[in-house]
Amino acid sequence: MRIAVLPGDGIGKEIVAQAVMVLGRLGLRLEIEEAAVGGAAYDQSGDPLPEATLAAARRADAILFGAVGGPRYDGLPRAKRPEQALLGLRKALGLFANLRPAQVYAELADASALRPEVVAELDILIVRELTGDIYFGQPKGIRQHESGGREGFDTMRYTEAEVRRIAQVAFEAARKRSKRVCSVDKANVLETSQLWREVVTEEAKNYKDVELCHMYVDNCAMQLVREPKQFDVIVTGNMFGDILSDEASMLTGSIGLLPSASLDAQGKGLYEPIHGSAPDIAGKGVANPLATILSAAMMLRYSLGQSAAAQRVEEAVRKALRDGYRTADIYTDGMKKVGTGEMGAAVAQRL
Repeated sequence: MRIAVLPGDGIGKEIVAQAVMVLGRLGLRLEIEEAAVGGAAYDQSGDPLPEATLAAARRADAILFGAVGGPRYDGLPRAKRPEQALLGLRKALGLFANLRPAQVYAELADASALRPEVVAELDILIVRELTGDIYFGQPKGIRQHESGGREGFDTMRYTEAEVRRIAQVAFEAARKRSKRVCSVDKANVLETSQLWREVVTEEAKNYKDVELCHMYVDNCAMQLVREPKQFDVIVTGNMFGDILSDEASMLTGSIGLLPSASLDAQGKGLYEPIHGSAPDIAGKGVANPLATILSAAMMLRYSLGQSAAAQRVEEAVRKALRDGYRTADIYTDGMKKVGTGEMGAAVAQRL
C-alpha cells in the first residue's frame, strides 16, 4: 500500500512524524513516499505544489497531509501562497467529499467549553462538499468600481450533479450510523442554496430509511452550541462546512483532536488534521499529534481497506487518554502533561 506523506509547514513535520511512527507499528506492508508541499515546497522550488509532489500524490493509494501556511508567506501573490497547494490537490485529484467527525471522548468531556452533560458521548459527522462553492466559483477578483473605490467579488456556484453526489455520500454515511441527515444551507437568501435544498430533497427519496431535515446555517451554528447531540450527519457546502466543522471541533475540547478525510469518487483520499500549521509553537515539541494519528486511522479505514488496523489505532488513542496523557491544549490538573513525541509514543505503546 503506497502512501504519499506531505508534512508541509509549521508543526506539520512534527505531527506527521508521529502518525507515520504509529503506522509503522501495525505490521502492515506500507510504501511511504515523502514530498514537499506548501511553504516548504515554495522555499525549494518557488511553487507550493510542485509537479513532483502532485505526481507522488497521483501514484499513491492515499495521502497523509500535515498542514501548510505561515505569516512569512502572507505577502506572496495568491497563486504562490501555501494554501493553494491544498486547493490544488483537491481539484486535481477530484477530492469532493470532506468527512469531518467530531467525537467527544468520555475522558475529555471536561475539556469542552460547554458543560460535560451537553457534549458527553457526542458523535457528529460533518460531510462538506469540497471542490465547488464560492472558493472555486468564477469570476472572482478585485477591480476598480465605478464609484471610484475598489470592489472585491467572488461567485458562489453549484451544479445539480455536485450537490447530488455529496448528498449521496452523506446518506450512505448515515446508513452506517443513526440514519439521520441534516442538510444545512441558506435557502431563504441564496439561489445556490435553493437549488441545494431541492436536489438534496430529491435525492432523499432514494434513501427512505434515512431521516432528512433542513436547517439554515445561522441556526445550525447556534444549535451546535445549544444542543449538539441532536445531530448525526450534517451535509453542507464548502464555505458553510469550513466554518461549522471548526465550530464543532471546539465542542470536543480542542481542534488538535479532529481528523478529516477528503475522498474522490473511488474512495482514494487525502487525510489531514483540521487544524493549521500553528507556526507559533512549531519546533517546540508541544503540538497535539492525535488529530493526525486519527487521520491516519481514517486513511486505513476508507482508502486502504484496513478497518481492523484503524480500530486498533483509535482504541490506542482512547487508552492513552484514559491513562491520563495530555498535551498542553487538553491538559487539566492531575493529568500527565506530555509533548508531541511523548503522546505519539503513548499511543504506539498501547497498540
